[in-house]
Amino acid sequence: MRFLVSTVLLVLVGVVSGCGAAGTGQAPASAMTGQEHTPYQLSDTALTDTDGEPYSLATDADKPLTLVFYGYTQCPDECPLVMSSLTAALTRLDDAERQKVDVVFVTTDPARDTTEVLEKYLERYDDDFIGLTGDLKDIVTLAESMRLYVGEADRLPSGGYDLGVHDTHVSAVIGGEARVVWSMNTSPKQFADDIHHLLEEETAA
Repeated sequence: MRFLVSTVLLVLVGVVSGCGAAGTGQAPASAMTGQEHTPYQLSDTALTDTDGEPYSLATDADKPLTLVFYGYTQCPDECPLVMSSLTAALTRLDDAERQKVDVVFVTTDPARDTTEVLEKYLERYDDDFIGLTGDLKDIVTLAESMRLYVGEADRLPSGGYDLGVHDTHVSAVIGGEARVVWSMNTSPKQFADDIHHLLEEETAA
């Protein structure tokens, strides 16, 4: 689809979706499918969760590992693919591991994705998933701090929305920093294997 593409993260990371090329700031290669990169401190911008409460990824993501994806509930293809893969990946974890992982879905269409809409959408996947909405400028600010791209949305004459483009990467947040990215084509097994690896690293640290 025209308005939803895997985009370059930013020059500092140098990742293009579907391409494993290394870029400036890339950490040493590992056995992981995801690409580890120089940690990026998250903006402390607070959005709104599905309970209507303020939520900051920088301070409120208190699990050892938080997986973050930017998308929107009316996305017909890429978003359901990624969300289904994440859901399936978590079923591969044991109970102790599952308790150490959060999944956060940040809408790129806050005009339509209210807290109620997000809650119903995420119930299709996992009741424990966290949905965030808010002012689009705040969403863009948060994404930029993670070196992810979210374009401004414009209202069309038809009444719909031109959502521009946004990243379809999944990002790992650990200790208030974005540290790893995965492409949208990552399989549930690959996600699960990388989650095992990251949790083991955190335990050993």
